[in-house]
Amino acid sequence: MKALESLSLLTLAFFILFVLTIILTIFLNISINSLLHSLTSDEVRFATLLSIKCSIVAILLASLIGVPSAYFLARHSFPGREIIDSLINLPILLPPLVSGFSLLIFLGNSPIGKFVNSILPLIFTPNGIILAQFFIATPFIIKTSRAIFESIDIKYEYIAQSLGCSKLESFFRVLLPMAKNGIIAGIILGWARAFGEFGATLMLAGATKFRTETLPTAIFLNVSIGNIDLALTISLIHIVIAILVILSIKLILGRSYEC
Repeated sequence: MKALESLSLLTLAFFILFVLTIILTIFLNISINSLLHSLTSDEVRFATLLSIKCSIVAILLASLIGVPSAYFLARHSFPGREIIDSLINLPILLPPLVSGFSLLIFLGNSPIGKFVNSILPLIFTPNGIILAQFFIATPFIIKTSRAIFESIDIKYEYIAQSLGCSKLESFFRVLLPMAKNGIIAGIILGWARAFGEFGATLMLAGATKFRTETLPTAIFLNVSIGNIDLALTISLIHIVIAILVILSIKLILGRSYEC
């Protein structure tokens, strides 16, 4: 037993040290002067604002679609449910480049896609960034929200309905307040995924400076031209955001457990 515990501890320590080494490499390879200069550059400001705006719109749309969809899946059994589950997981499992390429082909070649793109230009535009982020982030919202809804006993809804609430009222007044912390944590996780999306965004929206340049795209563009300091700065921004997201989720879920 001690041998197994020692082996488990050793493997855990190895992976933790590996992660810390990777993160510290970013910190140690950029000077304070380079960091400050890069943070104040027009390119970083543009990419940061574009990433924030697009990811917020994408996660709002993903939440509007994902939360009701998760509730339906959590509370209903029907033929083909496993097929629906598989389709929901598909954007998570597909390489982002494949997701973006599929969206590009749909919008560029299919009659429906061409019609949509003629009304709302999506290919090689910031709108395409939102669509790509929405496509990637929505499954995270559905999966996390569904797990929260399934963990809450349906009897609470029945009791509320027996006291005069409609099914819709019982959802908003009883179920949603009970599930809000878990849903918010899922939304934060989905937003972080959307904020850091690159592959699907690259294929659908392209990589044009000061037009469709999100932070991940800016890393790609600057590495390709040898501007390593700027790429390191943007990588550092992503690391800080990832740490804040993890802490936020732990804080929110911790409060839900305390309640």
